[in-house]
Amino acid sequence: MNKRKLPPRIPRKRGVRLPALHRYYKITQFYDFLKSTAIRGGIAVLIFVAILVGLEYFVLDFNAILNTMVDTYPPIAILSFFLASETILGIVPPEVFIAWASKTYSPWLFIFILASLSYLGGIIAYFIGNRLHNIPKVKIYLEIKVAKHIDNLRKWGNIFVVLGAVSPIPHSMVSLACGLIKYNFSQYLLWSLFRYLRFGVYAYLIFTALEAV
Repeated sequence: MNKRKLPPRIPRKRGVRLPALHRYYKITQFYDFLKSTAIRGGIAVLIFVAILVGLEYFVLDFNAILNTMVDTYPPIAILSFFLASETILGIVPPEVFIAWASKTYSPWLFIFILASLSYLGGIIAYFIGNRLHNIPKVKIYLEIKVAKHIDNLRKWGNIFVVLGAVSPIPHSMVSLACGLIKYNFSQYLLWSLFRYLRFGVYAYLIFTALEAV
């Protein structure tokens, strides 16, 4: 895959760097991407909360289902499945597990555990991508699959890692893309910490919705 040329180094003089960055982000359509991502994220949260409320009022007792899950399956089983999901391209939306956490004996403790497992799953995905040079055919296939994320990483760097951590963009796919292009690991670890913020905000919204029904 052809690598996109990095933008020219921007002078660090005060009063020069910010306008230059602004022009660069405008040229690369970062602001349009940020706006559409924020809208998708807000809509996704509203739809999930609406589904919870709708199911509770008109179809089934969603709270009872969550309580049954808590009573039937040990936390280690749910958490293990969540880690696998967060490592393999986000199979199940994290919101489902956040809703489950609301019915556990210590909801915010489990939110912290979920956020930590999501962070760990991203690290695993990073190393999977990083080591795929030993399997060229798989590496090429995945580079094509996450080509858009790789392109965005090369354009926007750390700020795209943050978006992967807090937005509906699958965190595992961004992490895999980071590994594929051998993105700076320490920078990846630092900016992926925003994953905790995402879980905290989503947990507050979902817990509030479940308490209201």
